[in-house]
Amino acid sequence: MTETEFLRLVDSTLSRIEELFEAAGQRGDVDVECSRSGSLLDIEFLHNRTKIIINSQAAISELWVAAKSGGYHYRHDGQHWRNTRDGSELLTVLAAIALEQGGLTLSLS
Repeated sequence: MTETEFLRLVDSTLSRIEELFEAAGQRGDVDVECSRSGSLLDIEFLHNRTKIIINSQAAISELWVAAKSGGYHYRHDGQHWRNTRDGSELLTVLAAIALEQGGLTLSLS
């Protein structure tokens, strides 16, 4: 994958994640605020002031996630973003992090 393709994929992925969290906030499921700067997405749970930060690492074609539970690295396999250590899928892990860290049941559909 070229760097341009990677950056397009990152942009669409971050947009999708931002939409999921913002929709939850609009429904009143949780008080959450998303801010985006290029290929960095900052998701803050306002009730407990904790954050999930997702950032691209273009030089190595990875997405990195920082959360209260730790740091995670993801590489795209052609269909999904997979954790480089255990193969777990990005959105599935984000749903688990959102529940643990913010009390949010994230609808992935």
